[in-house]
Amino acid sequence: MAAGTRGRPVDPARPQPTAEDRQLIDDFIDAVWLQDGLSKNTLEAYRSDLALHAGWLATQQSGLVNCNKHDFAAWLVQLAASRKASTQRRMLAATRRLYHWLQAENRISRDPTIEADPPVAPERFPKTLSEHQVEGLLDAPDIETPQGLRDRAMLETLYASGLRVSELVNLRMFEIDLSSGLVRITGKGSKERLVPLGEWAIDWIRRYLREARPALLKAPCDSLFLNRFGTAMTRQMFWKIIKAHAVTAGIPAATISPHTLRHAFATHLINHGADLRVVQLLLGHADISTTQIYTHVARERLKKLHEIHHPRA
Repeated sequence: MAAGTRGRPVDPARPQPTAEDRQLIDDFIDAVWLQDGLSKNTLEAYRSDLALHAGWLATQQSGLVNCNKHDFAAWLVQLAASRKASTQRRMLAATRRLYHWLQAENRISRDPTIEADPPVAPERFPKTLSEHQVEGLLDAPDIETPQGLRDRAMLETLYASGLRVSELVNLRMFEIDLSSGLVRITGKGSKERLVPLGEWAIDWIRRYLREARPALLKAPCDSLFLNRFGTAMTRQMFWKIIKAHAVTAGIPAATISPHTLRHAFATHLINHGADLRVVQLLLGHADISTTQIYTHVARERLKKLHEIHHPRA
C-alpha cells in the first residue's frame, strides 16, 4: 500500500465513489506507486482527481468499469464548465492512465478515453524576474542579523542552483559539499541529482554557517537552514520571507511566486547561452518539454529588447 495516501478526510459536499470504485482507485494508486515511485503529493493528486471522476459516475448510476466513451465525453463537458483548461488536462491525464491500467489488468474491455482530446490551453509562461530585480531581492535581507544572514544565504542558494523551495528547506548538512561546490538533491519521485552552487552561494553559505547558524541552533538538528526556533525551515515560512524581501526590494507582488528564483535561474541561464539539456538536468525535469517553456521566456525578452533598442523595430 502506498504509504500516506489512505484515510484522507471525505468532503460530504462532493459526490462520493462507490465502495467498488474506491477499491479500484486504491489498487491503481498502489500500482503506480510501485511502478514509478511517485511522490506522496503526486499520488494524492491522482487520488483526488480520480475520486472526483468516480463520484460523478456514481451520480449517473455508473462506475469505472461500466464507463463508456459517451459517459466519459459527458463528464468532460461537465468538467469544461467548471474547471480551467490546465485542470481539465491534468484530470484527463489521470483518468486516461487509470483506464489504461484497468484495460491492461483485463478489468475493462475498452478504454473510454481513447477518443477524448485534451482541451487546448493558452500558453502560460512562468513568472520570472530581471537580473536587476534579482540583485535587489538578494540585497534585501539585513545581513547584520542571524535571520537576515540566513535569508541571504537561502536566496543566493536558490538563485545559484534553481532548487525548488521544498528542496531547499529540506537540505541537510551532510547533503552539501562546499569544498567541491556541489549539493545533492533528492527531488520529485525520490530522484537524486547533483547541482553546482557557484562561488557567491558558497561564500554566503559559509558565512551563514560561521556567523548565523550557531546563533539560531537551540538543540542538535541536521537541517541546513534553521528558523528562529532552531528547527527546520518550512516551505510556507520561507515563502513568507521571500514575499517580505520582495516588498523591500520594490518588486511587484504579481511577479512573485514560490518558484520565482527557480524560474529566474533557468531563464537567465538560457539568456546567457546555456544548453537546454544542461538546464533540464540542473532543474531535475524528467521531460525536456517541461524545460522548453524557458526558451519562450527568453525569446520574449529578446523581442522586447529588440523593440526598445533597434532603430527599425
